[in-house]
Amino acid sequence: MEKRTQFSVWYFACALLGIVLLQNVWQSVRTTAPIPYSEFQQLLREGKVADIAVSDNQIIGSYKEAVGNKTRFVTTRVDPALAKDLAQYDVKVSGIVENTFLSDLMGWVLPAVIFVGIWIFAMRRFAGKMGGGGFMNIGKSKAKVYVETDTKVNFADVAGVEEAKDELKEIVGFLKDPESFGRLGGRAPKGVLLVGPPGTGKTLLAKAVAGEAGVPFFSISGSEFVEMFVGVGAARVRDLFEQARAKAPAIIFIDELDALGRARAAGGAMGGHDEKEQTLNQLLVELDGFDSGKGLVLLGATNRPEVLDPALLRAGRFDRQVVVDRPDKQGRVAILQVHIRKIELADGVDLTQIADLTPGFTGAELANLCNEAALAATRRQAEAVTLEDFTVAVERIVAGLEKRNRVLSPLERETVAHHEMGHAIAAMSTPGSDPVHKVSIIPRGIGALGYTIQRPTEERYLMTRAELENRMVVLLGGRAAEEIIYGHFSTGASDDLQRVTQIARALVTRYGMHPDLGHVVYEKDQGNYLGQAMPQFDKPYSEETAREIDLAVRDIVQATYRRTLALLKARESLLRTSAADLLARETLGEAELASIRTAAITDAAPAG
Repeated sequence: MEKRTQFSVWYFACALLGIVLLQNVWQSVRTTAPIPYSEFQQLLREGKVADIAVSDNQIIGSYKEAVGNKTRFVTTRVDPALAKDLAQYDVKVSGIVENTFLSDLMGWVLPAVIFVGIWIFAMRRFAGKMGGGGFMNIGKSKAKVYVETDTKVNFADVAGVEEAKDELKEIVGFLKDPESFGRLGGRAPKGVLLVGPPGTGKTLLAKAVAGEAGVPFFSISGSEFVEMFVGVGAARVRDLFEQARAKAPAIIFIDELDALGRARAAGGAMGGHDEKEQTLNQLLVELDGFDSGKGLVLLGATNRPEVLDPALLRAGRFDRQVVVDRPDKQGRVAILQVHIRKIELADGVDLTQIADLTPGFTGAELANLCNEAALAATRRQAEAVTLEDFTVAVERIVAGLEKRNRVLSPLERETVAHHEMGHAIAAMSTPGSDPVHKVSIIPRGIGALGYTIQRPTEERYLMTRAELENRMVVLLGGRAAEEIIYGHFSTGASDDLQRVTQIARALVTRYGMHPDLGHVVYEKDQGNYLGQAMPQFDKPYSEETAREIDLAVRDIVQATYRRTLALLKARESLLRTSAADLLARETLGEAELASIRTAAITDAAPAG
């Protein structure tokens, strides 16, 4: 109110000053007469001039007696010598003042305007490359604001994560009716952290919460807070929360929170990132400062919760962590039901069979699977998508694109055929192994010269040592087949050996399943970094123990290989005939593998 009064007083003062100036100008125009220079000389000779004031270009004076209603005059100066020469000829002489305004403008103002224009253009280009809308708006939050009609997502569009949806329905109820939600003294969580592997639907869940609650949805990525300028990230955090408070009830969603909330001083002696720490500190302050009772909820999403700062995860900031994991079989069926709405599905396609083919697939991968299946049906000019199209899509996603132009020598094709049938027969002969779905010697992807696909019959969460060793038998089947048929090894088993070694080392160091080394964990799970296991640099055991671990791992692999070799030697004739059949057909499906499976089971039991 005081600010408005002060503004009115200044406006009145400026208006009064302007009126006075206009009155003076008008009075001067009314009383001053512009006259030629020759008339001025005549007035001087007649003695009618009272006084004059001379400048570089003009002479301003006053009459002794008013001429008409004019008491003053003004004339333009002329060179006195020239005026004296012209006066004898009775010539009327007037001066003209040369206007240099335009030249002054071009000489001084225009270069300054060009310089400022170039500077503004460069700053806008720079701000555009940095992701900002303008250089002066670099401290503004770049969060995208959606209203409930913009998200177009609700819980019906999210499937396969029922437990996570149940957790978030409480948030929806609070946002719709904060008063009745807290009638018993409880409060809604300030922050909810969605944790899970990439592609499991964390962002989709957050949008569904906003769509169900019907509130504004502020969406921003953690990486958009940090710029090269110091203080910009903290300013954007403040601006984001100010915008959200103005539109409460609302949801703030920060995707990829690990880009913003990484543990402070993680660099150790190498030094930290001051700008990132300032941004994180500001976020912590905002989380402490806002009142969840006003309908403001912060949702975060990350697939690397282990790197987040502990201060960010404490109670009172992110009060609740919701795990959004890979879906189980029923979850995959539910997700497929959502995505098949967009494609033309043939009659009789059983989604349960598709779910059996896709263990471990995330929601994003299942969406990609439906799209690839539709493209496969389109390529073969079909009217609808069939189960075979889904099988082709699974092979393309898991094994890679077919490389039919990759020409292998006859010996290489035979080696690949025996190698893949070694895997298949070992799987068929080992109790508890997943059924073999398809075997092929068509090269796929970057380095796969053939592949064997197994289809799990059920979800497994626990495994015994015998089951892990059976899995190693299947992996070593290809290498054992090469030794039986050719008496030497090839490089085709490099990936199999790597996976076998990992299983054997996990048996010894993580699961405590070796009798000599006891029930001790020697290596802890270091978590994943971009899908890869992080190496463990510190070894909490002696060199003697390390040698015992290496020997135990080698003994397990050697014993399993001897068992695999005996198993395939007992079925050598079946191995040769099935490999010849695979060479002729290039691909064996479930129908062709049925007779091989029966023969593998009825053959002599393996030794060992």
